[in-house]
Amino acid sequence: MTTIIKVGMADLKLASAPDMLRTSGLGSCIGVIIYDERIRLAGMAHIMLPNSSLARKESMNLAKYADTAVEEVLRLLLDKGASKFRLKAKMAGGAQMFTFKTSNEAMRIGPRNAEAVKEHLTRLQIPIVFEDTGGSSGRTIEFDVNSQVLEIRTVNKGVLHA
Repeated sequence: MTTIIKVGMADLKLASAPDMLRTSGLGSCIGVIIYDERIRLAGMAHIMLPNSSLARKESMNLAKYADTAVEEVLRLLLDKGASKFRLKAKMAGGAQMFTFKTSNEAMRIGPRNAEAVKEHLTRLQIPIVFEDTGGSSGRTIEFDVNSQVLEIRTVNKGVLHA
């Protein structure tokens, strides 16, 4: 029997087949899935911000930031028996939900989140096999650990399977 494991905002979870991982409300946030297709194990993080440098260190939520969340999902997968050399990633989100008259870099949260996740995955040598980022619409994603298919429901745009 399949269980859908919900991943909240600034949260991360692992699942193994036949379970599925789902996160909703991806606007500027990034949903990243890292998985080992051979042992059918996956981790999903719902990342809100690009880096943890401004976080209060004493009570930091590792799932909230791209730099710490990607590392934590990797650590949890390796602890459960995943092979670093078999890992692949899929990601979605990173929309620019609002338009601003200023070109202030700090207001580009969605694109900065996507860039940060890609940078960390590249640094860790985890290939990104699919990406649906950018735009200005919210998304809900669901990852089937058994088939490794990512379903992306985008507001006013429909459903995509990758």
